[in-house]
Amino acid sequence: MEQRVSLITLGVADLDRSRTFYERLGWRRSMPQAEGVVFFQAGGMVVALFPRADLARSAGLAPEGQGFGGIMLAHNTRSREAVDTVLAEAVTAGATLLQPGQVAAWGGYCGYFADPDGHPWEVAWNPDFPIAEDGGIRVPD
Repeated sequence: MEQRVSLITLGVADLDRSRTFYERLGWRRSMPQAEGVVFFQAGGMVVALFPRADLARSAGLAPEGQGFGGIMLAHNTRSREAVDTVLAEAVTAGATLLQPGQVAAWGGYCGYFADPDGHPWEVAWNPDFPIAEDGGIRVPD
């Protein structure tokens, strides 16, 4: 298996509500003609929104579940100040603020929000992970 992630699919309770939330964050939908799923091109990968019950069923899993699922999505910013800006934009779009921006133990600055389905996002500025012009980051050697 090649070392890469191609697509992240978020199971959502209300597809239209979740699509609207991410569009309010400024994300542009790809393949708008697709029915029953919403795709967003995110750099070299894709973030998809799919009804939670259908997503669970396709993997043979129960759709019930609450609390932290052991996965954190992250959005790195180009500056420390941008963390607070992105957190405010997320709240305005309908997110729940989990933690405001604060100095992190690892030397950067970060805060957290949850999307309307409770999927947690970290918004971080890491001085050791510069962001390329195309939005990608590379972990230093």
